[in-house]
Amino acid sequence: MEYRRLGASGLRVPALSFGTATFGGSNDFFKAWGSTDAGGAARLIDVCLDHGVTLFDSADVYSDGLAETILGEAIKGKRDRLLISTKATFPAGDGANDYGSSRAHLIDAVDTALTRLGTDHIDLFQLHGQDYNTPVEETVATLDQLVRDGKIRYVGASNFSGWHLMKSLGAADRHAFPRHVAHQVYYSLLNRDYEWELMPLGADQGVGALIWSPLGWGKLTGKIRRDQPAKPGTRAHDIAGTGPHFDEERLFRIVDALDKVAEETGKTIPQIALNWLLRRPTVANVIIGARNEAQLVENVGAVGWALTPTQVATLDAASDEPAAYPVWHQRGFPMLNDNPPLRTD
Repeated sequence: MEYRRLGASGLRVPALSFGTATFGGSNDFFKAWGSTDAGGAARLIDVCLDHGVTLFDSADVYSDGLAETILGEAIKGKRDRLLISTKATFPAGDGANDYGSSRAHLIDAVDTALTRLGTDHIDLFQLHGQDYNTPVEETVATLDQLVRDGKIRYVGASNFSGWHLMKSLGAADRHAFPRHVAHQVYYSLLNRDYEWELMPLGADQGVGALIWSPLGWGKLTGKIRRDQPAKPGTRAHDIAGTGPHFDEERLFRIVDALDKVAEETGKTIPQIALNWLLRRPTVANVIIGARNEAQLVENVGAVGWALTPTQVATLDAASDEPAAYPVWHQRGFPMLNDNPPLRTD
């Protein structure tokens, strides 16, 4: 397994981590992701550890907290061999303070997560989304206190806009509080919006990207084609209409390019889509999911090799999409755009 620095921090993480959204399946939405119980989770975690996948990502809203509980059960006796990442911000109950990034909610959310996970610390704690209602100074001060208390070790964000992430970094710098070293983002060949503003921000500010849903919300598996729609029992079918917007013809064009590269490399379509992400600037880690051991082993096969520059160019061309303003305008002046990628090795 390849290990990379997480942003500008000193923490090294594996290039691949395992996402636990497939654990529990307590409601219809998460059942479409998976319903792995504690026994199945323990087996998948053993396989991960055998392959060097030592970071496990969760969140309090995954199956209403059940995913964290199952992860905690499955890692008993193995805590010193792995890293835990989890998230909070979205509604986790019906109370007036059961959501957001306030001091009241974050302290309760971290304490609850520690209990569910059966551990005394969280290696990476991330704000799951933006909270426009809480002053950013209150949020970063609370994260600082949680670090000082030893409950969390590194802090990050997820699903932030560029301005909100920069505002948080600025507040942390002003008060000498811990900076966000990670940004968990959606990024795939199917949707490349991350590249427009968040990637250059990450490179400039030392914020490493952890990629969620790297196979385009289940659409970059090779199982969906022009004459082959998503089948029942798959996420792309069972929760169709959720997730990021995409153009169907563009999806088919990307799959055609993936087929071409698969023929050249002998790798599977998911492995190629994951490897493409691992070559992108600022990407520290790609989060993989699996309902079973076979899927997990296939996804782990995305590391240990590299696409050629020609193959990367083929995938880039097939997945290119019109940029939003002001990105398209800025691209017209290449002499102003020399932004070196954040090193993660």
